[in-house]
Amino acid sequence: MSETTVWRQVLLGAAILALLQGCATPGGEPVADPAKVQAQVKRLLPASVRDRDGWARDIQTAFSAQRLAPSKSNLCAVLAVTEQESTFNADPQVPNLGRIVREEIDRRAARLHVPGMLVEAALQTPSSNGQTYQQRLLSVRSERQLSGLFDDFIAGLPLGRTLLGGLNPVRTGGPMQVSIDFAERHAEGYPYAYEGSIRQEVFTRRGGLYFGIAHLLGYPSHYERQLYRFADFNAGWYASRNAAFQAALSRVTGQTLALDGDLVAPGAIMPGHTEQAARKLGVKLGLRNPQIRSQLEEGERLAFEETALYRGVFALADAAAGKPMPRAVLPGIELKSPKITRKLTTAWFAGRVDERYRRCMQR
Repeated sequence: MSETTVWRQVLLGAAILALLQGCATPGGEPVADPAKVQAQVKRLLPASVRDRDGWARDIQTAFSAQRLAPSKSNLCAVLAVTEQESTFNADPQVPNLGRIVREEIDRRAARLHVPGMLVEAALQTPSSNGQTYQQRLLSVRSERQLSGLFDDFIAGLPLGRTLLGGLNPVRTGGPMQVSIDFAERHAEGYPYAYEGSIRQEVFTRRGGLYFGIAHLLGYPSHYERQLYRFADFNAGWYASRNAAFQAALSRVTGQTLALDGDLVAPGAIMPGHTEQAARKLGVKLGLRNPQIRSQLEEGERLAFEETALYRGVFALADAAAGKPMPRAVLPGIELKSPKITRKLTTAWFAGRVDERYRRCMQR
């Protein structure tokens, strides 16, 4: 082979390598054509959705900014959660919201031993727009309105800070009802310029979708079905994986455990039920109590599956069952919120979203 031929092959190889590198993002996912992704989203959206171009643009931007694969499965997962949480309303209305919140204020006042007459007097105070806080409270229809009202209330009245402790009670918002706390902790890389706060951005379509998609898809997992991501969206990252670990641990130790996915309570000093059960296996697994605690604290990461505790518990459980135990189960959590007026669970939520997901995949 001549030297000229060799150099031609080298240059050709370099050109191909450069082309391939140009088609991949730093995150490793192929660069998707924005127009094609938006067209796909519009095909998958339910027929009743308005401003399809706007929804498609905001979803595509979120996927691109987070370097997430815009597969049909992932797009349908996002659309299913959005349809379940808001029926594609960027700022969904909540029936009887003002009354619900007033009752919550009264309950909090009672816990703090604040006399009812003081609460009433505070609510009759004129607010920044001339209306009393009570008038504004009874007229709110959406969480975005309510969040703004409480920010005004907390800042404008000493009693507001006493009643609410500086905490705005609106904790989720936007078309995917994503946690505002989650959004504030994952604000780095947010692709939009904005005025105000991340809390306010959550109540916009673009912000609510960006952070909702991050919460739904922004972590690695070994789940075989999107169903478990839907449960995690409601209960927290890896809740389904952790609930399966609790089920395996319960089988091996004979100790009844709540399959809630919470392995260690945040800031807990004393061991909880899951940790107590795991300590029973300490000698058998060759783990001391501090090691068990530190490995359980990995429960919010994929790396928990590489720990000696996780592998050891499942090895014992698989042997006891005579077959592999499930590595993901739906957490048994009852949903609690002033907005919820009937008994609902994480499993119910995941199941409803999964139904919408499957309909989307058939479109």
